[in-house]
Amino acid sequence: MSTATATAAPTAAHPPSPADRTGRNPIGAHVPVAARGLAGTGLAYARRVGAETVQVFVANPRGWATPPGNPAQDEEFRAACAEHAVPAYVHAPYLINFGSDNPATREHSAASLRHSLLRGHAIGALGVVLHTGSAVGTAPDGGSRRAEAMAQVRADVRPLLDELDALGDDAPWLLLEPTAGQGRSLCSRMEDLAEYLDALDGHPRVGVCLDTCHAFAAGHDLAAPGGVRAALDALVAAAGADRLRLIHANDSEDAVGARKDRHANIGDGLIGAEPFRELFEHPATAGVPLVVETPDRKHGGDGTGHARDIAALKALRARAAVPA
Repeated sequence: MSTATATAAPTAAHPPSPADRTGRNPIGAHVPVAARGLAGTGLAYARRVGAETVQVFVANPRGWATPPGNPAQDEEFRAACAEHAVPAYVHAPYLINFGSDNPATREHSAASLRHSLLRGHAIGALGVVLHTGSAVGTAPDGGSRRAEAMAQVRADVRPLLDELDALGDDAPWLLLEPTAGQGRSLCSRMEDLAEYLDALDGHPRVGVCLDTCHAFAAGHDLAAPGGVRAALDALVAAAGADRLRLIHANDSEDAVGARKDRHANIGDGLIGAEPFRELFEHPATAGVPLVVETPDRKHGGDGTGHARDIAALKALRARAAVPA
């Protein structure tokens, strides 16, 4: 299938991007769920930091275990998010890599992503975020494995999308998160999204999660005048106007193009605060939630850092012009 077909906008039958009560972007955080679970820990933390949207793990992000959910916690979490109009998202484990040359890694990756999609559906999540992976290993001729790795993405992920379709209209979206460009990344620059989507036949329930730190690290200078608009224009050109479904709002500890994934609190890094205001002003971000994954432990680990970042983003949202 051609790239032009793959990057067409999702069909009208798919749900619109969620918006908060004012019709603007909900702002929230990745919330912990240990101890008392999704509802007991996660929702309490969300209230404490002023989150209007939440992201959670449903498994150890650095392991292959696929734990069952707690039906009571799932229903309480789902009902509370629906009652308070809080969009929820799941982040799939970091180990997943469909570009690996290790068959066991690919097998574990498929099981892990399937688990996150099913658990996301159970808790009413709107999307499941997946890091786009890298072409691990070397081709027999000593060259790049990129073409083979992209073929593996298609072979392994496309069947999971068929399973996603079978869940019905309330199934979560699969949200591709471009990486910071480290190693042999399959998708880090916005332009790379076209090839990745093409490998998945431009499936209409595949979207994009933009991580601002990753984009900056991959060479999109969000801090430069017009840099945010240029990056978002490139995303739209590669993926389509309606595929952006979530933004990870993270400042960066490292310089543009450094290919290092080190998050900083909003305004404390080398992106700075003002570019986040510009995010709100681009048409592609209308109604798209923002989730912070910024350092909190340096602020005590009790949510203080996340609460500060959420408040900063809300203030920038209030100053931003409404997208045309």
